[in-house]
Amino acid sequence: MVGIISKAGSLRRYRCYPKVVLIMEILKYSEIDLAETIKRSEEDVNKVLDIVSDILNNVKDNKDDAIREYTEKFDGVTIENLKVSEDEIREAYDTLDDSLLVALKQAASNIEKFHKKQIPSDWEIEVNPGIVAGQIVRPINSAGCYIPGGRAAYPSSILMTVIPAKIAGVEKVVCVTPPQKDGKILDAILVAADIAGADEIYKVGGAQAIAGLAYGTESIPRVEKIVGPGNIFVTAAKKLVYGQVDIEFPAGPSEVLILADETANPEFLATDILAQAEHDPNASCFLVTDSEKLALETDKFVKELTEAAPRREIIEESLSKSGKIIITDTFEEAIHVTNEYAPEHLIISTEDDDEALSHINNAGSIFLGAYSPVAAGDYGSGTNHVLPTGGGAKMYSGLSTEVFIKKPTVQRITKEGLKELSKTSVPIAEYEGFFAHANSFKTRLRED
Repeated sequence: MVGIISKAGSLRRYRCYPKVVLIMEILKYSEIDLAETIKRSEEDVNKVLDIVSDILNNVKDNKDDAIREYTEKFDGVTIENLKVSEDEIREAYDTLDDSLLVALKQAASNIEKFHKKQIPSDWEIEVNPGIVAGQIVRPINSAGCYIPGGRAAYPSSILMTVIPAKIAGVEKVVCVTPPQKDGKILDAILVAADIAGADEIYKVGGAQAIAGLAYGTESIPRVEKIVGPGNIFVTAAKKLVYGQVDIEFPAGPSEVLILADETANPEFLATDILAQAEHDPNASCFLVTDSEKLALETDKFVKELTEAAPRREIIEESLSKSGKIIITDTFEEAIHVTNEYAPEHLIISTEDDDEALSHINNAGSIFLGAYSPVAAGDYGSGTNHVLPTGGGAKMYSGLSTEVFIKKPTVQRITKEGLKELSKTSVPIAEYEGFFAHANSFKTRLRED
């Protein structure tokens, strides 16, 4: 049977199987503009900058009053005490399902084990005789973790943001998250924050929460760094306060790219595509393969699984916008597409995953083999799920313990070492017109 796929007004033919109805757009690598094809579904942050700027300035000037105003306006709830009390945390433990409590504790343990290995060590080296230079490791003093509300609640994101900060040695870790309509925070969020070691939790979300963390209010302390995913308003707020506080990286809708050959299991791949698509209507899902057969079989499973999915509407909208299968002529071309896309999540399912991995330069988090779904990293394998999107993996790594660490340099120089170093430093300093710089050498080396 011949299946006909329409793209940009042209028809192309593929050999396929009876009753296959395509749900993802299937493209031939040799016929596409790659830069255009790999564009994500972008929320235009620039469109909300003026709105967000007004929110930030209002919170900066009016503090808690502005926070309460926006919480009532956007969340539909009046909050008297913004800070979560110890009683509320104890009550959350009493009502949380035991199996979920056990799961959160185990996930926290795995995340802790992984992130402890990321702590760098102090070091020093003798650059030249009499010149010893090195680096020391110190934590930042405070951090704010934004935990989204909106379509769903994410206790896993609390574990992913708070645990690395506490492992790094951050003294004060503050969490902010939108309240529910009853003015409370979900039990799982509160318990996860407590398990992770959060010092304070506040019932506030959106751009106003970022403003509270950036400027401080009567209730919310100012922090030095803000991390965590959020919607377009949160992203815009983080961009606007960057420089007054630090942020980890800009983040957008979730995305996955699957790099696979003919040995991959198409049903497994389809489950991973749906797992990303159900996040958000703007999520991006790509399969890149040199196997036409795998492409069509995967698309068939995607359609079948979508029809039975609880979040079907979100999945269908996501895949209709940014669900693509790219068929390459060679596996080398598939590698090239992958590195150009620089995915947030990369699944490699090939005959030799390690060989494929050796050619990958750009990815946020990588999952090797048939039994490594992205969802494993989302919840409990130990790696972090706060990752760069939109091609940011070309420039950034995911959230880690090192994000909360500073690395001051240290040097110790003897008189003999300084004498030798002056031969290098003094001529450069005097050429640049910094004669006091040069004199700081000459004075120390003056004969007694």
